[in-house]
Amino acid sequence: MNQPSSLLSIIAASLALLLANCANKSVTMGPDGKPVDAKGKATNPFPPGTYDHFKAEPDYPKTMQVWKNDKLLAETNAENSHIEISLSKQRGFFMKGDEVVIDYPVSSGVPSRPTPPGDYKILEKQIDKASNNYGKAFDAEGNQVDGETPAAVPEGGKFVGSPMPYWMRLTWDGVGHHIGPLPKSRRPASHACVRGPRAVIPIVYDKVKVGTPVSVKED
Repeated sequence: MNQPSSLLSIIAASLALLLANCANKSVTMGPDGKPVDAKGKATNPFPPGTYDHFKAEPDYPKTMQVWKNDKLLAETNAENSHIEISLSKQRGFFMKGDEVVIDYPVSSGVPSRPTPPGDYKILEKQIDKASNNYGKAFDAEGNQVDGETPAAVPEGGKFVGSPMPYWMRLTWDGVGHHIGPLPKSRRPASHACVRGPRAVIPIVYDKVKVGTPVSVKED
């Protein structure tokens, strides 16, 4: 006669333990609104490998790391993709609809030559492209001289434009998205173009077309 009572006690104890464990796993938020562990140290509550986990890392968006969804990438093409650039985050987002396919670091224009925010469409694609406006100036003997524009070239010299491989033109006055050096300090460093990493831009280039939308945002 005592067996049902004992069984009920065991079940009740198990439920209490389960509820306690669930309570212990609840996410605690710190003063800045970000999740912290029992010691108040910043923690990442999302499963490793997920996009939520990537964005919740303490060094995001200053990381040089790239996040990519390979399954989604296989489903993405020139008909269903677009690009978003965040100037404040210095991050680029290759998108399929509302879903992020690749999240990657970029470097936009410096304050004196900023990347203009706006909604664009890719006007031109060119794998091997060199700048007509910025590069290196050489004299007639082949020595590099001061200056980075064609105006700095002395008589008999030549101008060599900076390489901008996998060029995707956004404006006819020289703003585009292409492979270029990214400062580790994660800051704007270009002459208005949006530079991206060598491991990512060719992938994006192959998945877009002339006419693909590109949105450059302040936030």
